This record gives sequence, C-alpha cells and structure tokens, in this order.
Amino acid sequence: MIKAPANTKMSRFNIDPDTDSSISNSNEYTSYQHCPPKVPLNGMQYTDVDAESQNFLSDHQLGKKKYEAEYSPGSASFGMSVFNLGNAIMGSGILGLSYAMANTGIAMFVILLVAVAIFSLYSVHLLLKTANEGGSLVYEQLGYKAFGIPGKLAASCSITMQNFGAMASYLYIVKYELPIVIKAFLDEDVAEHSWYTNGDYLVLIVTMTIILPLSLLRNLGYLGYTSGFSLLCMVFFLIVVIYKKFQIPCPLPENFINITVNVSQPQVNTTDEECCKPKYFVFNSQTVYAVPILTFAFVCHPAILPMYEELKDRSRRKMQNVANVSFLGMFVMYLLAALFGYLTFNGERNAVEPELLHTYSKVYNFDVVLLIVRFAVLTAVTLTVPVVLFPIRTSVNQLLGASKEFSWPRHICITVALLVCVNILVIFVPTIRDIFGFIGASAAAMLIFILPSAFYIKLVKKESMKSVQKMGATLFLIVGFMVMICSMALIIADWIHNAGSSGEHADGH
Repeated sequence: MIKAPANTKMSRFNIDPDTDSSISNSNEYTSYQHCPPKVPLNGMQYTDVDAESQNFLSDHQLGKKKYEAEYSPGSASFGMSVFNLGNAIMGSGILGLSYAMANTGIAMFVILLVAVAIFSLYSVHLLLKTANEGGSLVYEQLGYKAFGIPGKLAASCSITMQNFGAMASYLYIVKYELPIVIKAFLDEDVAEHSWYTNGDYLVLIVTMTIILPLSLLRNLGYLGYTSGFSLLCMVFFLIVVIYKKFQIPCPLPENFINITVNVSQPQVNTTDEECCKPKYFVFNSQTVYAVPILTFAFVCHPAILPMYEELKDRSRRKMQNVANVSFLGMFVMYLLAALFGYLTFNGERNAVEPELLHTYSKVYNFDVVLLIVRFAVLTAVTLTVPVVLFPIRTSVNQLLGASKEFSWPRHICITVALLVCVNILVIFVPTIRDIFGFIGASAAAMLIFILPSAFYIKLVKKESMKSVQKMGATLFLIVGFMVMICSMALIIADWIHNAGSSGEHADGH
C-alpha cells in the first residue's frame, strides 16, 4: 500500500532506435528489491540530487547508491520487479473501492475497473517507449525534455500532489481506526466522550511522537521492509473481508452489535431478502467519485522508470510484461476487496463508508480478527508516512533552489511545515473520500493519462502525427483531460451541494 520513493538519475542515455534495451553512460541508481510500496509512494527523481537525498536510505537494506562512469546493469529479477511494482500500485485506495462499487453497482464498477486498469497499462507502454526515445529514465527529466521548465514543474507538482494525498490518506486511517482500537479496551461509556478517543487529537499525538521524529532522521533505511509488511497487511485485510462476508448476516438485525460468531443467522422476510440483492447499475451523487478512486488506486507511474532501470537484462517488452503481471494481480485483489466488502453491507442504505475498514465498526464493538487487522494497518501506515514525506521534502528543496550542502534548520523547517499542512488537511476535510476524489481527479489523472501521452507525442519523433500510435496517444490525452475536467467539476459541484444542504439543515434548527 506504500509507494517507494526513488532517487534515480541518468545524465546520459544512449539508445539504438531499433532496440528496446536502454544503455546509459552515467547511472546513479537505488536498488528496488526492498522498495516500499502507493501511494504512491511515487518516486521523486531529480537530475541534481541534494545531500539529504543521498543519505535517505541505508546501503545494507536498499542496495548501494553510487556514481560511476561506466554502465551499470540492473539487478532485479522478473519476479522481484513484479513484487516491487505490486507494492507501488497497492495503496490506501483499496479501502475505498467498496464505496465506489456501492455507488456504481457491480457491473458498472467492473467496467470502470477494467477500463482504468487497461488505460494504466497503456500509459506504462507510452512511458517506456518515451523513455527509450527521449533518452531519460527520470519522469521529471522527460517533462523537461518535452516542454522545458513547465513540463518538469508539471511532472514534479503532480508527483508531489499524489504523494501528499497518499500521506493524508494514511493519516486519515489513523484518525478513523486508532479511536476504535482504543475503545476496544475501554468501557464504552467512559471512552465515548474522552479526549483520547478523539481522532483529531490522536492524529496530532501520533504525528508529534512517532512520525515527526522518524521524519527528521536522515537515514530511513530501517524502514526498507515496510513495503512487504504493508502488502501482507492488505492481503490479510482482503482475507478478512471475504471471511466476514459469510459471517455477517444481511440485513443486519438491530441487535447484531457484539453478536458472537456462534449465533445462528436470523431469519429474514421476503422484503429483507429483496433489499439484500446486489445492484448492478447505480447512479447517484456519489457515483462521480468512482473513477477518481480507481485512478488513485492504480497510479504508480513515477516508479515505473526507476524499476525499469533496475530490471535485470532489461528491455521494454520485459518491463511491460512485469507491469502486465503486477496490474493483473492488483486487479484481482481490488475486485475481490470491493465485491465482498460491498456484498457484506449492501442490504443497508448508505452502509458502505469511504473507508471500508471503518464500516465494520457498525457491526462489531470488539472483534479480535478485525482488531489485529486494524493494528497491523495502523502500524504500516504510521511507518509509511515518513517514507512518503521524503520525496515531497526533496521536491520542496529543489523548488527552493537549495544547495547540495545539507542544512539541519532547513531540513527541520520543511519537515515541520509539511506535517503541519497535512494535519490541518486531515483535521478539517470531512472525509477520506474527498482526498481520494480530488487527488484521483487531478494528480492521478495527470500521471496516468495526460503526462505520458503528452511526453510521447512530443518526444517520439520517428512516428508522424497521422500514425496509429500518435493518434492513439492523442486520443488518450483527450480522454485524460475529459476525465480530469469532468471529475473535478462534478466533485466540486457535489461539495457545493453538500455545503448548501448542511447550511439549510443548520438553519432549520
């Protein structure tokens, strides 16, 4: 569920136009065999790497990072690359997929899921071909080669926004789930109105006591295995979601809270059975969030090029196959999580929440299996936030024109400022759905649709604009702008409508 930051540079990149293999004369790289999974974390790569980024990860866990004049071949096997890319794809977005299905219906959701997965793979194809033709394995550098400073800023800002949204979504999980974990061990009447079960306070406490100290460290190498742990957490979460589908009755009886697993399933009448039938097509005001949630869940594209560089005996076709296998695996996990999460609660109106794990608190006050899942997910996302913060801080350093000499005051100020901003966002934005929606419709749409197709059209010179490939990329670019503009417009309209409804409701009282 975590995306790995990368600091990979290729200052020169010579390619035989007739081959897929990439050859560089100068190569600085970081091994991705233990790279943490998305976000994002989306990789942030820069041509000029400052002193801070050179000390980000320890040599013994994430491989050695070096400058050398000669070409250095990749070392990651096909299987390890599939695993690493799966880590990069898997993110907090999986928790919102059941909500998307509840507001589109099963059939429409499957259509959208297939479409976004195929579009994402096509985007990978464009990105790999552009990297070969454009002569760079750095996302921002491709932007610079294509459109100069505006192109580099567009790529950098999109990756930063995606990472910031990922960091906010992780803290939202802390806000939602940590109070439930604490309440499980306390008397309900005492815990209900206590400050230590207030999610806003808990986010601040976790940020100040755990996340801030970890984020201030110059070496985060000990977090190198966070990716594998996070992916295991999501697999465990999926297993529990499937298991709970056959344990929770539909519809939920009023007294189901705290019912043990040994209690027999209650009998329901025909009307109840009708309401529990799954819906295949649904259209409502929340349907607009479905596509942004899916794009947020699939975005991993800034990590593609560094992983391509690290692939052993690399070729464009081999990396495309890596992407095909990884996306297929994530597609199956996403579909199962969304389907069984939706079917568990589809008998109740508006029962599925934007964060699926929190929805189970409607059913159980205390459940050992869910408690273990929550604790594991909380641990994973808390350890991930410092890793996600690193590329954002590096980007800010670059935008400020910081020198290569490391500065503790600058390091501390940027870290504190970023954490303050993300905490304000988490405290005052009402729901994680808004983060999924806004980031999915903006940064994710840029990284999946718009930037790869724009880079391809500009940098791949050997194909004319009338060729099938260029026409396909142009159509893909147009689709990307349509997705971004329409999704953003409808989401903002929904926000305005909800704000107006809340105001009228308040006036009514």
